[in-house]
Amino acid sequence: MSIDTLRSAIENPLGHSLIGLASSIEHGIPIYDCRSLRNHLPIGEKRDNLKLELSGIMLHGSGAFVLKGAFEDITVIDEATKLFLQIIEQEKSTKESGADHFAKSGANDRIWNSLEKLCRASPETFAHYHGNQWIDLASESWLGPAYQMTAQVNLVRPGGAAQEAHCDYHLGFMTKDQANSYPPHVHAMSPRLTLQGAVAHCDMPIESGTTKLLPGSQNWSDNYVGFRDAEVRDLFEDKYVQLPLEKGDLLFFSPGILHGAGENRTSDIDRMANLLQVSSAFGQAMETIDRDAMCRMLYPILKAGNLTQEERECAIANSAEGYPFPTNLDTDPPVGGLAPKTQQALMREALDGDWTEAKFNAELDKREARRVS
Repeated sequence: MSIDTLRSAIENPLGHSLIGLASSIEHGIPIYDCRSLRNHLPIGEKRDNLKLELSGIMLHGSGAFVLKGAFEDITVIDEATKLFLQIIEQEKSTKESGADHFAKSGANDRIWNSLEKLCRASPETFAHYHGNQWIDLASESWLGPAYQMTAQVNLVRPGGAAQEAHCDYHLGFMTKDQANSYPPHVHAMSPRLTLQGAVAHCDMPIESGTTKLLPGSQNWSDNYVGFRDAEVRDLFEDKYVQLPLEKGDLLFFSPGILHGAGENRTSDIDRMANLLQVSSAFGQAMETIDRDAMCRMLYPILKAGNLTQEERECAIANSAEGYPFPTNLDTDPPVGGLAPKTQQALMREALDGDWTEAKFNAELDKREARRVS
C-alpha cells in the first residue's frame, strides 16, 4: 500500500469527469440546483445527460455531489421528522440494544430500517417522501433501474463525537484481514454496487458535523484495506472537506470514498439525516436456497470427522451463508464488530466446540429468529 497514490488520487478530485450542469463547485464537489434543473427530470435526452454527468462524478471525479433543494415542499421532511422522533422514543423504551457500526451503543440515536418503519407509521408520508424524483434520478444514475432502497436515520445531538475515516458497504463493514481476502477486482467492483446518500432533515451548518469527505479517494485502489491505517487517517484529517446543507438537500457519495460524520460542535442543533443505502439489483443470487435446512442436514456429517479440514471448509462454503446481510439490525445488531455473526461462523464455532446436534440446531433457531423478528 502506498499513501502517495492516495495523495495523487485526491490532488485533482474532479479528475476527468465532465461538469456542465452544476451550479457551483465547492471544495471539488459539484453542487446542483434542483430548482433550475427540473426540466431535466422527465425521460429524454436532458435526463440522460444529467445521469451521465452524475455517474461520471462517482466513477472518475470527486465521488460526491449535492442536490440542493431536492425537496421543494419541506413539509414532508418535517412530517417524517416527527414520525422518526416518535419511533426513536418508542424504540428507546423497548429495545435492549442500540448497537451501531462505528459508535458506542447509545451514543447516537439511530433507526435501523427507517424505510419500512416510515411506511408502517404513515404510508401517505412515505409516498410523498420517497416519491422524490431526485432520489430516483441519483439512484438510477449510478445503479440503473430496479435498484433496491434501504435507509437508516442517524440523530446526533450537540456534543456528538466525530467518526473516524472509513469506507462503507460492502468491504467497509469487514475487518482488514477479511477485506484483504477478496481479490483486487472485487475491491474495484464493490463500491459500484452501492450508492450512499443522506437526506438533510434540518439545516446543517458545518459546525453541526456534516459529513467529512475526502474527494477523489474512492479512486484509491487500497481504500478498503488502507482506511484504518494511522497515516491514512492523519491525511484524511488534514485534507477532508465539509459542506453545509439545508433542510431538504440531498448528499450522495460513493461508499468507497473516505468519509466520516463530523463532530456536532453546536449547542442547539440536533443533526438528523436519513441515510440512504441503495443497492444494485444485480447483488442477488439466481435461486432461493434453504441454507438453514442444509446446515442442519450437513452438521452431523461434518461433525463425524470423515472429511479433511480443507474438505470441511469447502463444504461449509458451499452450503452455509457466509455473508451477514441482509438482516434485521434491530434484533441482530453488529455487537462486538462491524457485522453480525454469519451462518458459516456459527457452524465453525459449533464444530470446533464439539456441540451436540441439538445445541447447534437451537443456536440456528435463535439466529434465524434474530434475523427475521
